[in-house]
Amino acid sequence: MPYCEVDRYQSGDKWEGVRLFYRRYGRGATKVLLVVGLAGTHDSWGLQIKGLTGSVEPTDEDSAAATPRTDEEAGAAAAVDDGEGEGPGIEVCAFDNRGVGRSSILPHKSYYSTAIMARDALALMDHLGWKKAHVFGHSMGAMISCKLAAIAPHRLCSLGLLNVTGGGLECLPKVDGQMLSLAFRFLRAKTPEERAHVDLETHYTKEYLDEKLESCTRRAILYKEYVKNISASGMQSSCGFEGQVNACWTHKLTTKELDTIRGAGFLVSVIHGRSDIIAQLCHAKRLADRLLPAARMVDLQGAHLVSHERPEEVNNAMMDLIKATKSAMKPHEWSSQPENTSETGALISARTVTLTIRKDEAGNAAVAVYNFLAKFQLSFLYLIGLIVMGFEHMRNIVRVMKPVRVAAIES
Repeated sequence: MPYCEVDRYQSGDKWEGVRLFYRRYGRGATKVLLVVGLAGTHDSWGLQIKGLTGSVEPTDEDSAAATPRTDEEAGAAAAVDDGEGEGPGIEVCAFDNRGVGRSSILPHKSYYSTAIMARDALALMDHLGWKKAHVFGHSMGAMISCKLAAIAPHRLCSLGLLNVTGGGLECLPKVDGQMLSLAFRFLRAKTPEERAHVDLETHYTKEYLDEKLESCTRRAILYKEYVKNISASGMQSSCGFEGQVNACWTHKLTTKELDTIRGAGFLVSVIHGRSDIIAQLCHAKRLADRLLPAARMVDLQGAHLVSHERPEEVNNAMMDLIKATKSAMKPHEWSSQPENTSETGALISARTVTLTIRKDEAGNAAVAVYNFLAKFQLSFLYLIGLIVMGFEHMRNIVRVMKPVRVAAIES
């Protein structure tokens, strides 16, 4: 199996290596690194790997006996050529972040941050011998990709951010009845079946899940696939999950890092689902605005896994970014293209929607009230989360301390 040692950590009296599990797909001069999100594994990128390379068969050393590609698949792989002497086509690498899948599970959350995981990705690129790559990240993976772009901007051809936020408080979802119900059910989920129901409702739109496919709904099909996959691989360990959550919570891009990304010269595409209840669209638009003139916003109908709901549109947006980079398009040309709603439902915009602030006293008061309510909403969600976690903790304590009834012994 293809592994790459990216770091070392101390475990008791000895040092352990941190290994990433990865897979390579396709062949060609164009290199694409895919960085998955919280609790996800490399398999999550299957639809994008298929769209970029024409096949989901790995081409790493352990997969030499993979099924040969058809002429149609080979044609899809040859769609892009960077002309760097390695032949036409695209080579993709997808991997499991530390803390999940077949990669190392480190024992403490201090071993997890977006900066640390960005250095993991950079070490993987070194291992592969890639000087530069187009980097695409989803959710937490997009935060990691931003850090990678800030740490080593000279290693990126372009940057694609799917369903991204700025981390910290921006990781908190919008407060409503649906989200509170999902949060409570998520904390109580102990089996793959319980987890499946919550994850499907969290990551997909209701319309997509209720869509009829032959004799059943898409929800039923995805539920069976999800339970099968998670039963085979096992649920993510608590150490890995807590570590990755810590990475999201502590993530922040400084002004200097934003300036580095914006001025690096590569193009940026921010791709987001309009109905995402995990990573709110407004945060993605704000980040795109802060990365102008290098960034373009692509607004699609879908939820947090918009890459699964709208794979063709997402793949087209990714290919647009790769081709624009190949043609040496300037950042201001990339972001200054007029707003356009495509036939596939994608709203492409160089500008984000901004709130027009009146300069009179009434307008200022309204803005102050709006900002207060936004902060109150975040504080309220945080309080609810603490109450739910505290309730679960107390229940566990009661279970442990519950006295055991012993039958009386007759003398």
